[in-house]
Amino acid sequence: MTGAPKARAAGPLLLGVRHHGPGSARAVRAALEARAPRVVLIEGPPEADAIVRLAAEKDMRPPVALLAHAADDPGRAGFWPLAGFSPEWAAIQWALAHEVPVRFIDLPAANSLAMSAKETRAAEPAPTGPPAPAVPPDPAAEPAPAVASAPAGAPTPGDPAAPGDQANLGDQADPRGPADPGAPADPGGQGAPAAPAARSAERLRVDPLSVLAEAAGYDDPERWWEDVIEHRGTGGTEAFTAVAEAMAALRAEYGHGGHEDDAVREAHMRLRLREARREFGDDEVAVVCGAWHVPALGERTSVTADRKLLKGLPKVKTEISWVPWTHRRLARHSGYGAGITSPGWYDHLFHAQDRPVERWLTKVAGLLRAEDFSVSSAHVIEAVRLAETLAAMRGRPLAGLAETLDAVRAVMCEGSDVPIALVRDRLVVGDVLGEVPETAPAVPLQRDLTRTQRSLRLKPEALEREQELDLRKETDAGRSRLLHRLRLLGVDWGTPAVSRGSTGTFRETWRLRWEPELSVRVAEAGVWGTTVLSAATAKAETEARSAKGLAEVTELAERCLLAGLSGALPVVMRSLADRAALDADVGHLAQALPALVRSVRYGDVRGTDTAALGEVAVGLTERILVGLPPACVGLDADGAAEMRRHMEAVHRAIGLLSETATETGAAATGAGAETETGTEGRPHTQTGARPAETRSAGPGAADGLRARWAAMLRSLAGRDGTPATPGLIRGRAARLLLDDGRLAEDEAARLMGLALSPGTQPPEAASWIEGFIGGGAGGGMLLVHDERLLGLVDRWLISVPAEAFTDVLPLLRRTFSAYDTGVRRTLGELVRRGPSVDGPTGGQGAPAAPGFGPGLDPDRAAAVVSTVRMLLGLDPAPHANDTMEAAR
Repeated sequence: MTGAPKARAAGPLLLGVRHHGPGSARAVRAALEARAPRVVLIEGPPEADAIVRLAAEKDMRPPVALLAHAADDPGRAGFWPLAGFSPEWAAIQWALAHEVPVRFIDLPAANSLAMSAKETRAAEPAPTGPPAPAVPPDPAAEPAPAVASAPAGAPTPGDPAAPGDQANLGDQADPRGPADPGAPADPGGQGAPAAPAARSAERLRVDPLSVLAEAAGYDDPERWWEDVIEHRGTGGTEAFTAVAEAMAALRAEYGHGGHEDDAVREAHMRLRLREARREFGDDEVAVVCGAWHVPALGERTSVTADRKLLKGLPKVKTEISWVPWTHRRLARHSGYGAGITSPGWYDHLFHAQDRPVERWLTKVAGLLRAEDFSVSSAHVIEAVRLAETLAAMRGRPLAGLAETLDAVRAVMCEGSDVPIALVRDRLVVGDVLGEVPETAPAVPLQRDLTRTQRSLRLKPEALEREQELDLRKETDAGRSRLLHRLRLLGVDWGTPAVSRGSTGTFRETWRLRWEPELSVRVAEAGVWGTTVLSAATAKAETEARSAKGLAEVTELAERCLLAGLSGALPVVMRSLADRAALDADVGHLAQALPALVRSVRYGDVRGTDTAALGEVAVGLTERILVGLPPACVGLDADGAAEMRRHMEAVHRAIGLLSETATETGAAATGAGAETETGTEGRPHTQTGARPAETRSAGPGAADGLRARWAAMLRSLAGRDGTPATPGLIRGRAARLLLDDGRLAEDEAARLMGLALSPGTQPPEAASWIEGFIGGGAGGGMLLVHDERLLGLVDRWLISVPAEAFTDVLPLLRRTFSAYDTGVRRTLGELVRRGPSVDGPTGGQGAPAAPGFGPGLDPDRAAAVVSTVRMLLGLDPAPHANDTMEAAR
């Protein structure tokens, strides 16, 4: 780029840019080379002056971001993202390479974060007027979002991002709105009131790119910007002059364009610019900022007027550091106000200055081949020709993203949009994750996390991936503990997933993806401790003390076991014992038991002693056995549905607890350890009626616990009368007994017959049916294979009076709609044919169901024997009695 000779320069060099654009970045670099200023001023928080030199270190790889957060509230934070193709990054790299000072001139993060906090506390802004985005008062456009990144929520990183970003970064279209509540109404403090047209539009957010693109006859602002800036060569400073003139015209027409906070920010920029001009001289200063701000920086205003705008701004103590960023978080769809639509494409344009289209389509071909699409070199050649032809037909200087994607769709994807979606996700946007050097400022917790990640060889990556862990291996067990500890701290780097391979309890599957805002979560978690272990322990202890419900504490106990927080368990167990002793609500006890039993059952996979948990689990089980029957009386429909869920959860938990005791007892017997003290420390042996019995209990005690639960279910299943146990509960109790083999089929049929007898009100009978065969828990297949039960339901339904049928219908629809389509179809066919109620059919010489032949056909059965044996992994050679075996 050829700039004006230094001798002819008049005043500071104002380079108005779009915050993330490869053309702007190249032009800035060329302009700085031509002008060679003695100082470079950049739009950004002045607090970053102290750490800007880290950008020159070899371990610093963009995209990265400046992260500023309130020292006493890390959740209140703001990001200023920079990519390799960002003009600001190009200016920083040029200045550091030429040993030229770099200074940031935007409103300090100390002010912008304080103002954003003030806004979130204040009631909704009250702009009385037109529609408008009630502008949030945050001077630094982005920090405002940063508040979104507060504890709970996932701030769209874009949110927090770039305070200054918004509107001004050339594409500034959508400044996230900040309007400084306390700032003077005079936009810009420039004194001159806005024109009438400006006043009429002052509450509308103006997108300069859209306005300029429309004026140039484009319907797509991105395409216009690419044609005018990104696809041009380095050019000269004329491009910056033209953009500045266009922005000046827009500001004359639209005033502040809805970015009311810009007046405060620009006042601070002018003050910093004056300081640099006094120190280095008018012609020795270069400013890189959003194009929207250039007219304001060139205006003549008094120092007094600018200081008046900044007087009385709230302030908060802040800390600032560099953090990794991702291309995905630079994308506009992430919520980032100054985002772009194609960061991956822009990064390619910046780094592949020669033959960019050919190189891009080669990348696309490589991606599609990796995904098993058939793409050859000929496809690439034809796609290049088509893209260039489309660009010529559309009058574009270079084939852009639209042309290359159209060419890829037509040539490589055979017109399908499915591969195109993959290209957009992986290449057009991309998952590049930046890196920062270890010397960058960071909270102690972040440093410990980085060391742990390195020792466990678990590298953060922007691309989501699945990680299979084998807990029998020390490294994988350490990874599991780390991920569980981070989840307890609110740093959701990994989320548990269902394993597609082994279902053993020694395996875990995680989905890992590092998002930039997790750096804020780590900073927030730093208040709990300086290491991941100490922080997780401290937080677990605090949550145990402050937990309001028993279920919360049992869930916390399970998480502590998974995370290996043995230091927190004493506090958690005391809290658990206290709440278990005081809580008399059976529902609460039933909610707490499953998590507790899972901990007892699987805790030893990680080598954790869970004896104390086992004692509490047995105690809870005892209290549930006593309290559940009376708790089931007199419930309404909603209460019965909730109690049914509790009953099912407790049933599974007791089964698991009994299995644990059985296995532990068997292991102890095999080892010759049959005394009470021999199993005292084993959590999985606790199944007796009392803790002391539990510790010495073996399979017999396990069976006893299960037998007592079965006896209680039998009492529930047989209850009737008023006030009665709801039919939903009685039906589910009968079904649980039947599934466990503790209720004979004849007895189940008898109970159903009683429930569906004429003396039972239809709604109550329908409720019993829902409990027995509803919920999609195999009830449909039970009816398919037991025609007696189906016949009972069929006859009862036919006998329901017309006036009661309407009341019964919703319950029946809810019950049968949970079945698979095939099950419903089979039931319908059986009912149409008229199922037999004399007993199940089948067997040689047995009467056949209507529509089926009598008995078995040996020849047809023999035809499938070899296939069945192969599926079962048996010798495929048939044996003499295979036919009858297959029939049975």
